[in-house]
This record gives sequence, structure tokens and C-alpha cells, in this order.
Amino acid sequence: MAAKLLELKDVSKAFGAHRVLNAINFNVAEGEIVGLLGPNGSGKSTALNVISGFLPVDSGSIRLANAEIANASPQRVTMQGLVRTFQLPAMPHKMTVREVLQAGESRKAGLRTIFSPFRFDEELETLLEAFRLTHVADLSASALSGGQKKLLSVATALRSNPRLLCLDEPTAGVHPNLRAEMVAILKRYRDAGVAILVVEHDMLFIRDLCSRCIVFDRGEIIAHCTPRELEDNPRVVEAYLGKAVEKGKTTL
Repeated sequence: MAAKLLELKDVSKAFGAHRVLNAINFNVAEGEIVGLLGPNGSGKSTALNVISGFLPVDSGSIRLANAEIANASPQRVTMQGLVRTFQLPAMPHKMTVREVLQAGESRKAGLRTIFSPFRFDEELETLLEAFRLTHVADLSASALSGGQKKLLSVATALRSNPRLLCLDEPTAGVHPNLRAEMVAILKRYRDAGVAILVVEHDMLFIRDLCSRCIVFDRGEIIAHCTPRELEDNPRVVEAYLGKAVEKGKTTL
């Protein structure tokens, strides 16, 4: 069994009187792909934000590679090997797509990479091709479509050689024909040892990508299961539809 890379113990977070996370516990092993699921407002995005250092926790422990990162800054969390993407990625106006990808290497190679003369880089060119960005490689990154920006953000995150990659709705705005290719790319990185935690609403993408799912509802975890077990779990179906449904009557 692979060692635990990420571990949350009794993590709670509230905004005023509204408790968004209520003593949640889960872990992600090295080289594992886990989906964080749940209806809107269930707490999954907040969980991603406290893990990546963009929100403080009220209580509990978050450990990454045995180092405590609860309430650490995003910069420190990144130095521990966690890299994340966002639902609405912002791109610089004065950098091309290729330059953004080249700069992504600076996380693992130092800031000198940003200021170094461009050199042929096989990994960079492979990522451009894999994410269908070669034809826009010399355009301003800010000029891309929303889906292309999402693809570039995932490629740049992979470029930085993370130990744990956190993806926030990576398929939103992405052409359906590219989703299967994204699954194949992410699985190759998983096979190389990268752990992946993904928040996503596309159930077909989840079923193809993830080995395990963690389902949130109203700030609590209601299920740990495989993707194919989701529609047979009455608590999961009720959370998504807002009412109990007899088994076999619907699918997620």
C-alpha cells in the first residue's frame, strides 16, 4: 500500500455562524487520484482552499509529506510540493503561452528560468502538443479562450513537477473531445508518482480518472467510495437531488 501523502484530521472551518467544514478527515496516498465531490455549497472547494493555504482553518491538522501545513502560506505549501489550479485561471497579458509554460518550470528550477534565453525543451513542447496548444503557443496567454486557459493552467501545474496536484474543475469550458486526452495525460503523471486531488462536476470524467471519491454534503463527508459505487449510495443520491430516491430510479 502506498504511503499517505496528504492527511486531514478533524479539520473545521466556519464563516461567522456558518460552519463550512465540520471536523473532516481524509487522506490521499502517493500516486493516487481522488475526486472531491458534492453539490454546490457542500464544502469541497473550501477543503481545497484550506489544503492549499488560501484559507486558514479554525481547528484540525493538515499534513503533507509528514509536514504540518494547516494555516501555512500558499508559498510554503507550494514549496512542500503542492500545486493547484483554479476555476477561473488568470493569465498574464505580457507573456505568451510558451513563456507561461517555461516560467512554470521556475518552481522546480529557480527564478533564473524565467529570465533565461528560450531553449528547445522537449517536455514543454510535449505539453503544448498534448493539451492542443501548439497552434497558440506564441499568442498572449490572456488572449486564449476560457477552455484554453484552463488547459494551460493544468499544463503549467504539471510542468512544475508537483508531488500533489490539486485541480479545481479542470474540465469546465474544455471541449468534450479533449477530456479523454486529459484523463490519459493525468494518469501518466500518476504512474510517475504524482498524487492528484480533483474537484469536478463531470461524473464521466471522474469515473474515467479517479480510483476513489470523497463526497461532501453540508460540510461533512458522507461517503468514501469508488466512482462506480456513487449511484448506488442513497446518501450521495439524496445529497445531489435533495431527496431520497429508490435505488435504480436515477443516476448521477
